[in-house]
Amino acid sequence: MKLDRRISNLCITGFSGTGKSLVAEEVARRLDWDFLDTDDEIVRQTGKPIAEIFRQDGEGRFRELERQTIRKACQQRRTVIAIGGGAIVDPQNYELLAKTGLIVCLEAKPETIYERLFREAPYSPETEVRPLLATDNPLERIKQLKASRQPYYAEADWTIHTDGLSVSEVAGEVIRAWGLLRHMHPHLNPLPSRESRLGSQLKANDDVACLVETATQSYPVFVGYGLLNKIGGKMRQAALSGRATIISDKNVFSIYGSKVAEILEGAGFAVNSFVVPPGEETKNMGYAVRIYDFLVEHRAERDDVIVALGGGMVGDLAGFAAATFLRGIFWVQVPTSLIAMVDASIGGKVGVNHAEGKNLIGAFYQPTLVLADPQTLTTLPQRELVSGWAEVIKHGMILDKEFLEFLETNINKLLKLEPEALAQAVARSAAIKAQVVNQDEKEREGKRTILNYGHTIAHGLEAATQYKRFLHGEAVAIGMMGAAKLSQRLGLLPAAAVERQQALLQKFGLPTAFSGLDLTEITRAMELDKKTKGKAIRWVLLQDIGKTVIRSDVPQQDVQAVLQELTEL
Repeated sequence: MKLDRRISNLCITGFSGTGKSLVAEEVARRLDWDFLDTDDEIVRQTGKPIAEIFRQDGEGRFRELERQTIRKACQQRRTVIAIGGGAIVDPQNYELLAKTGLIVCLEAKPETIYERLFREAPYSPETEVRPLLATDNPLERIKQLKASRQPYYAEADWTIHTDGLSVSEVAGEVIRAWGLLRHMHPHLNPLPSRESRLGSQLKANDDVACLVETATQSYPVFVGYGLLNKIGGKMRQAALSGRATIISDKNVFSIYGSKVAEILEGAGFAVNSFVVPPGEETKNMGYAVRIYDFLVEHRAERDDVIVALGGGMVGDLAGFAAATFLRGIFWVQVPTSLIAMVDASIGGKVGVNHAEGKNLIGAFYQPTLVLADPQTLTTLPQRELVSGWAEVIKHGMILDKEFLEFLETNINKLLKLEPEALAQAVARSAAIKAQVVNQDEKEREGKRTILNYGHTIAHGLEAATQYKRFLHGEAVAIGMMGAAKLSQRLGLLPAAAVERQQALLQKFGLPTAFSGLDLTEITRAMELDKKTKGKAIRWVLLQDIGKTVIRSDVPQQDVQAVLQELTEL
């Protein structure tokens, strides 16, 4: 049966004596999720032990209660659900559980089950023997009943053989399976959509700025001042384990590398580090291969994790390595630049540069989580910090007029990097980026194109100067002025909006014009940019603040006129 699955829970099934309840409770504790045992819930609701329900009301009544309880349980989110051993046989139960959760089956040999239930019972010391096993020859009954249910247990997403394992060890295997399954099966959505709304039902967590929810992956974006200290706990809550390989550049690693390594080790991770030179020229296949060699040397496995600690270049390079090594391993984004926090770290665009262009080799490969600590911006070089504000302002211009007003009102606090205002700006900007990514993960639907506002001219400027003159945000700021002026020239945008954008960019210290460049070179680079389609440039223009329009019919003479204006501002 092909189901439309939206994965929000974990379901633990299996025969009696396999440890479903104790394992599920331990998994819930480790993930910081809720725990629900359907048998216990039935006992609580009826006020009767299971055996008494069977004896007084019959198995049919019990199965009806079981269906009702499972139906309610499947309405939960972030819950580990332990179900009775026979519940999975009912197709209604299976469909409900499979639609809303990953199903993990705990297995054991009949002899192991017999020992646990009738001799030592370390897995369920206070659990009564199920009525269906109350016979003169329980071992034979276990074999018969288990064999009849085996085809249904086989429908589970994952099976764990518990013979010889402790409850703690089985719980660890369940968590490992959870991590692998949500990574290996892109149709599964492991985080509930309700969290993206950050409504009252969201589990109390002030650090969650937003949820990125795409067809291939769902993950939280954490934003908080001083949040770097919690990176180990956040990764554990995301069911990550194994070895963590920190990939960073020399500048960032010298400030935060030892601290992050110590925090991760304290959370139980084995930690390695690979440090690359800073700068965009590092983002190439040569350094990607060096990372592969390092991972091979240290025997990295698929359930290990890469931690990208740094700016956008590090995130692109480390994410590309994660996407391609062993056909994909887990990775975590820890952006330390403003432009990475609000843009590059969100959306899963990873890649390396080619001699003929920027980011021409890459993939869409989502991280397991993003953790942004605005406090790290206090150590960022001033020019790079200023560059990042271009993407923040861009988000307000294209989608959120109120956010733009927030930036205008709080500019002095933001320039002073006051913690509360800074964290609020980063969190809101990240949420805007996530909102767009959620609608168009791989830029196939056209909705994500609006994020390219200002980028057409920006990439032309960067390419025409071999990526050596402008930081990305500086080029974007100039490109935004070009796009706004082009919008005005085409009768789409009033002059007041253009002036408002220019004033805000300049107050943040961003350039709004350029000089000394050949316009022909810029135009040629724009035409070669990957955002063209059918040789026509797709311009992201404005009809108003917060309202975009995409045009592929912009006259070349208007483009040239605007480029000329940008040299005269």
